[in-house]
Amino acid sequence: MFNKIFSYLSQDIAIDLGTANSLVYVRGKGIVISEPSVVALNQKTGQILAIGEEAKKMVGKTPAYIIASRPLVKGVISDFEVTEQMLKYFLEKVRKSKLAFINQPRVIVGIPCGVTEVESKAVQDAAKSAGARKVYLIEQPIAAAIGARLAVQEAGGNFIVDIGGGTTEIAVISLGGMVIAKSLRVAGDKLNEDIIYYAQEEYKLLIGERTAEEIKIGIGSAYPSKEKKEMPMRGRNLVTGLPEEITVSDEDIRRALEKSVKQIVDEIKATVEETPPELLADVMSKGIYLAGGGSLLRDLDTLITKETKIPAKIIDDPLTTVARGAGMVLEKLDELQEVLIETEELQPPK
Repeated sequence: MFNKIFSYLSQDIAIDLGTANSLVYVRGKGIVISEPSVVALNQKTGQILAIGEEAKKMVGKTPAYIIASRPLVKGVISDFEVTEQMLKYFLEKVRKSKLAFINQPRVIVGIPCGVTEVESKAVQDAAKSAGARKVYLIEQPIAAAIGARLAVQEAGGNFIVDIGGGTTEIAVISLGGMVIAKSLRVAGDKLNEDIIYYAQEEYKLLIGERTAEEIKIGIGSAYPSKEKKEMPMRGRNLVTGLPEEITVSDEDIRRALEKSVKQIVDEIKATVEETPPELLADVMSKGIYLAGGGSLLRDLDTLITKETKIPAKIIDDPLTTVARGAGMVLEKLDELQEVLIETEELQPPK
């Protein structure tokens, strides 16, 4: 009875805890927060100065004693205390009631597939310390598939690729579970690193992470197209130490990203090869579904279609797919409980 009262009074939330961006879904309201997973910390005092959008503005622009960093690296928690503070910030932004002891929400958190028990427990502990009453975990590919409104509980193959900031999650889903699941630590952040490395090697130009991301979004592509694009790249010349601007083309950036893009495509092909024939027949008719911000790399779907001989489709609004899926599970927790990872909260009392 108390659980029912708590559930009625609390604002249950689902969180897509991403390496690059975090999204918060509130039951009955939809996605209410979408902010970068960045925290600005004063090392002298240990005080957190900013979280989310405000902290991202500080990246690369702070004094030495202020660090603007990401508490999650490649999809897993690298700094427990800072992650806890970030979750607390999101929860407090959502919670409006002053009766905090009543308004402790149930929280569903999306995590990469293939994380260890220690890593998944760290997420649970961080959410509980931040004020959650109960914490459920859902693997991101399953959440993405539900967010894409695929029939994951039916006996049919659903092939999903979720390319986030830190990891690329590849899974074949049937009957509410993952038949094959792979997690590749090559995704959006690695593509940014590739552009930074290329600028240094090719032009002796030092550029920042934000510049690299702007270039990736502006002219980055995975497959040649008729339309040629160019963009200025500004940084510091490593030889002279002076500022410099050069113009790069989409072909240059494609060359810079080639190795990492090939790794993602090869992993998708390897998953196709491992898929049982009956499920593969379903996948061939439905196609490969692409989610996550990394799926927006121009013509990536064209390259995957060419390499796998299976049509690849980008899900509508791929950036919010995991949060939407976790939110849909939250709305129908009793019906969809089987898709959650078994945690202490889900295990029946002995």
